[in-house]
Amino acid sequence: MYTILDGKETAAARRQKLAEQTRVMLESGQPAPGLAVILVGEDPASSVYVRNKCRACEEIGFLSRTYQLPCDTSERDLLALITTLNRDESIDGILVQLPLPPSIRQTAVIEAIAPEKDVDAFHPENLGLLFQGTPRFKPCTPAGILALLDRYHIPLCGKHCVVVGRSNIVGKPLSQLLLARDATVTVCHSKTEDLPSFTRQADLLISAVGKAGLITQNMIKEGAVVVDVGMNRNESGKLCGDVTFESVAPHCSFITPVPGGVGPMTIAMLMENTMAAASQRRLAR
Repeated sequence: MYTILDGKETAAARRQKLAEQTRVMLESGQPAPGLAVILVGEDPASSVYVRNKCRACEEIGFLSRTYQLPCDTSERDLLALITTLNRDESIDGILVQLPLPPSIRQTAVIEAIAPEKDVDAFHPENLGLLFQGTPRFKPCTPAGILALLDRYHIPLCGKHCVVVGRSNIVGKPLSQLLLARDATVTVCHSKTEDLPSFTRQADLLISAVGKAGLITQNMIKEGAVVVDVGMNRNESGKLCGDVTFESVAPHCSFITPVPGGVGPMTIAMLMENTMAAASQRRLAR
């Protein structure tokens, strides 16, 4: 019998702890941590993510500012807004929702955010610190995955972890965090030949590709832990992950649902990074 890794419940507990920390801050005369979220265009999925992030800020007691910019916003105007927010003492964290319109260079935008306010941990300086093993912030989705595994006391030391996906947002930083926990890590991707031969070796299998139905029952080691980072729509328009849950789950020890698994944890870790950014910046003053 498998156990569901409940990201919704775990994230709620972490948000509650952050709300208590914020209350203590305010009672001591300190301002609440501030998060600025920038959304360019009207991508429906991005709008939902931004709305959820703002709702989490409100629940915890953070200062929240949302900048909804039209899709024809120029790169120069977006960079100017980021520069203004870098200088704004009431803002501790800056997040630019991805993807951006094709006319705007993603790397230029990420590099424009002050590293100490880069709560997504995408800036090259923060990625470098992560790869050195001394992260200022941990990227939200990988950190959320580890926090969820820890909540259920799932050991990583010495385990074979297979990560399917090599993005800068999930796959690459997650592999580094797993290595730091003494796991043995294999990273697979779109060019991997005979993918099932790797996934069947995994004590912990994490799929972060964004392809519905990619991971099937014959690709799973009996008793494995399966974490599904995918967020897709199937043919009937229903939200689903990369893993065919109904066929895979009976062969797992633990598995995340979609929705309600990794997604809520990502937002919770963004809030924790914002709190950490506020604390670090105030200590530095």
